Amino acid sequence: MSGRVSAVSIVDAIAADLRSRIFAGDLHPGDTLTETDVASSYEVARPTAKASIEKLVPEGLLERGTHKTARVVELGTDSVRDIYLARAYLESEVLRRLAHSKTVPEGAVQANRDIAALQSGTPLDVVEPDMRFHTSLIDAVGNERLSRMYRSLVGEVRMCMVRVQSLHLLDTSLIHAEHQKILELIESGQADAAAALLDEHLGRARERLAEAMGGDPAARPLPWQPNG
Repeated sequence: MSGRVSAVSIVDAIAADLRSRIFAGDLHPGDTLTETDVASSYEVARPTAKASIEKLVPEGLLERGTHKTARVVELGTDSVRDIYLARAYLESEVLRRLAHSKTVPEGAVQANRDIAALQSGTPLDVVEPDMRFHTSLIDAVGNERLSRMYRSLVGEVRMCMVRVQSLHLLDTSLIHAEHQKILELIESGQADAAAALLDEHLGRARERLAEAMGGDPAARPLPWQPNG
């Protein structure tokens, strides 16, 4: 029993380190990650290296075809827009529900304080409390499956957010101000206004990143705009 627990913890620890290296930019989009390299770097057996790599595939951080070497995912503009739109669909409904009960999660309040306190730092220093703000809102609904669904997007969401901060596309003062306004709208029970501001908040990041990556401006409609 103890040997099995140890093996699982090693896989998780290696996967966590690889994940951190991807978010920090030490591993770049398109970089290959072979079982041999991982096994050698972490001094583990190849099956352990393989299991660690495969944990990051369903998170959207690595891609790997049958009998092919894993690569760090390269997100295109369409993928970026899909990721942000998926977030908007989930988070907008969550804000409406929180506003109906006027529930303001303390975790989101504290995360926004942490953003306001930032003076300087790496992109990850901004992304961590920003991600915590949004995750706290999701978790406040108290639906385990919804939280699990949202966390299935977290890897790809973090990659986008790190890219936004690395390219200096959003100032932390704007992020903090819009977060604060969202919390105030929730507290006052203004469900539609909170959801609309969230859509604007996420839409700005989405389109600035897509354009910085060479995408056409507003190539796809915002969630609340009619097609055509």
